[in-house]
Amino acid sequence: MEPRNGTQVSEFLLLGFSEKPQLQPVLFGLFLSMYLITVLGNLLIILAVSSDSHLHTPMYFFLSNLSLIDICFTSTTIPKMLVNIQTQSKAITYAGCISQMYFFLLFSGLDDFLLTVMAYDRLVAICHPLHYTVIMNPWICGLLLLVSWITSALDSLLQSLIALRLSFTVFEIPHFFCELNQMIQLACSDTFLNDIVMYLSALLLGGGPFVGILYSYSKIISSICAIPSAQGKYKAFSTCASHLSVVSLFYGTVLGVYLSSASTHGSQSSATASVMYTVVTPMLNPFIYSLRNKDIKQALTAFFVKEMTNRQTILRLK
Repeated sequence: MEPRNGTQVSEFLLLGFSEKPQLQPVLFGLFLSMYLITVLGNLLIILAVSSDSHLHTPMYFFLSNLSLIDICFTSTTIPKMLVNIQTQSKAITYAGCISQMYFFLLFSGLDDFLLTVMAYDRLVAICHPLHYTVIMNPWICGLLLLVSWITSALDSLLQSLIALRLSFTVFEIPHFFCELNQMIQLACSDTFLNDIVMYLSALLLGGGPFVGILYSYSKIISSICAIPSAQGKYKAFSTCASHLSVVSLFYGTVLGVYLSSASTHGSQSSATASVMYTVVTPMLNPFIYSLRNKDIKQALTAFFVKEMTNRQTILRLK
C-alpha cells in the first residue's frame, strides 16, 4: 500500500469483527443469511404493494420506497464484507472506500427522511382524515420523495468531497465498512472542517427529522385521546403502530451505537453495535410491517395464489 502523492493511500484494510480463522465461516454464514432475509423480505413488501391496486396509497407508496432503500442500505456494506471473508482479504480501494461512505450516508439519510415523511402521512390520516386525499395527493407524495433524495444526495456528496482532502498514515479501519467517523479519526491532517460538517449534518438532517417525528406523534396521540370510543382509539393507533415500532427500532439502535461507542471507546465494540442499525433493523422492518398488517398479508397471498393458478393453467395447456 504505497501513499499516493504523499497524502492519500491506494487502499485501506477493513479489520471487521475478528481475525480468528475459525470464526470466519460462522461470520460469513450469519451475515449471508441476514442479508438474504433482508433482501427477500423487503422485495416481498415491494411486490405486495406493486401487485395490489388497493395498496396504491401514500402510506404503502412510502413503505415500498423504504423497503427499496433498506435493500440498497444493506447492499452498501454487507456484500463487500462477505467478499472479503470469502477471499480472506481485508482490502478495499481508496475509491471504493469513498464510494461506500457516500452511498452509506445517502441511504441512511433517506431512511431517516422517509420515516419522517411516513410520520407526517399518519398525522394527516388521523388528524385530518377528511382532507387526506387532497393533502397527500400523488404530486405531493412525489415531491416529498424527491426532496428527500436531493437533500440526502447533497449531504452525502458534501461530506464525501470534504473527506477527499484528508491525509492518512494509518491504513487500518477498525470496522467492517468505511464509516465517516472512523475515517476522520484515522486522518493525520486537520479534521476541523470535517468535524463541523459532520456534526451540523447530524444535528440538522438527523435531529431535525427526529423532532418532526416527535411533533407528528404528539399531535397523533392528542387526536387519538380525543376519540370517545375505545374501539376508535385502537383502530386509529393500529394504523401507525408498525411505523412507530420501526421508528423506535431505528433511533433506538442508532442511539445505542453512539452511546456505547462513547462509553467504551472500543472500536471493536462500535463495529459490533453498528450491526444493529446497518443489518438487523432493515432485516426486521418487513416482519414488523407484514406481521401487523392484514393488507400486506392478503396482497402476498393473492399474488402467490394467482401465480400458482397461472402456472397450473400453463402446464395443462402444454
